[in-house]
Amino acid sequence: MAQEIDNVRYDEEFILNPRGLKLFTCKWIPTTEEPKGLIFICHGYAMECSITMNSTAIRLAKAGFAVYGIDYEGHGKSAGMEGYVSNMDHTIDDCSKHFTSICEKPENIRKMRYLLGESMGGAVALLLHRKNPDFWDGAVLVAPMCKIADDMRPPPLVISVLTKLTHVIPTWKIIPSKDIIDMAFKVPEVREQVRKNPYCYKGRPRLKTGYELLRVSLDLEKRLEEVSLPFLVLHGEDDRVTDKSVSKQLYTTASSTDKTIKLYPGMWHGLLYGETPENIDLVFTDIIDWLESRTEQGISRMEREHKHANDDFSKSKAALQV
Repeated sequence: MAQEIDNVRYDEEFILNPRGLKLFTCKWIPTTEEPKGLIFICHGYAMECSITMNSTAIRLAKAGFAVYGIDYEGHGKSAGMEGYVSNMDHTIDDCSKHFTSICEKPENIRKMRYLLGESMGGAVALLLHRKNPDFWDGAVLVAPMCKIADDMRPPPLVISVLTKLTHVIPTWKIIPSKDIIDMAFKVPEVREQVRKNPYCYKGRPRLKTGYELLRVSLDLEKRLEEVSLPFLVLHGEDDRVTDKSVSKQLYTTASSTDKTIKLYPGMWHGLLYGETPENIDLVFTDIIDWLESRTEQGISRMEREHKHANDDFSKSKAALQV
């Protein structure tokens, strides 16, 4: 399905992953100019790209960027058990393969590459960076899941019992949890839209899913110093889904030399589409300003690649002279 609205062309396609599952992918391309850069959306847990992230993608496409999304296995319009994350490593591999294939198209080779991850998608973005540290030019991390907020976590004893049961009944929906929709989105109309979206998962978290989210968030929290790419991290001061203190810790601890943090007083978890219009405008002004300034500044990734190529050539030349 292809359509064009307000100088943005939207298209979607299904691809096959190595496990034989059909994954839904989509893209938003500006039609009045050559895209100035590429942005790859990593959506949150139980969410999807084509509806919940549509307003985000359109804003970015209108700003001149080509935007690409993929629904993870078990999410949105992709195949797999609804709301089930059997292994986050599979999710990372699927995203990496698809995003890399787009970046390596001849028309995209010279374009800047950015990740935009929301909530669990923030964790996905950081894990994609860890998988290939020099590949990405930057990341926008919106309320990233580097740690699940205490309000959302079951007590330690319950976690211990559930972890043991994960190996026996991994797909069962028995993790006690509060209504994440009520906690994530400030505007009631948005909550209703998410509840009516047939592609958003609304049941209790499945056992293995909860285990995988906890596993990767604990792992990320322990290894924040390994984050080396340029990033902008955004967090609402009143977020009760992911922990803003770990976003602060990420900013402080990451080895990146180009890093920015924005904390928004009074805002909740859903900064991209769950806030009031004026708050959303503020968030996107910060995001687009950050993206445009780095796109205009340059070719940091390509400079690194050029330096590596020169270093390799120098080493080869020196070896021949010996």
